[in-house]
Amino acid sequence: MIFHHIGLPTDEPQPNESYVPDTKVWVTDPADHPYRVEYLRFEADSPVTGPLRKMPHVAYRVDNLEEHLADEEIILEPFVPMPGLRVAFIKKHGAVIEFMQFREGATEFADLRDAETA
Repeated sequence: MIFHHIGLPTDEPQPNESYVPDTKVWVTDPADHPYRVEYLRFEADSPVTGPLRKMPHVAYRVDNLEEHLADEEIILEPFVPMPGLRVAFIKKHGAVIEFMQFREGATEFADLRDAETA
């Protein structure tokens, strides 16, 4: 696992937000923040509920998403927020953890966007 970002729920619109239709959430790119903070602003009718919507999370890049989900309390099943990235969330020891599996070679959201335009 390699640290990627800390996610903070907010009700305030943030500069340069991107919309994730599957979860109805606006997110910022942690690579744009000096401390790797991602802000998440949920639409009122977002299907995301519970601890993920209310608590901060810590995100890690992993090579094999399923390996890290085995025997864990999954609070949001794997999904694709953007082409080339699969994520899932667990709750462990009272904390919300995100696992992120990028397409081979990618480590940032920009890597995925750049590959689409290349």
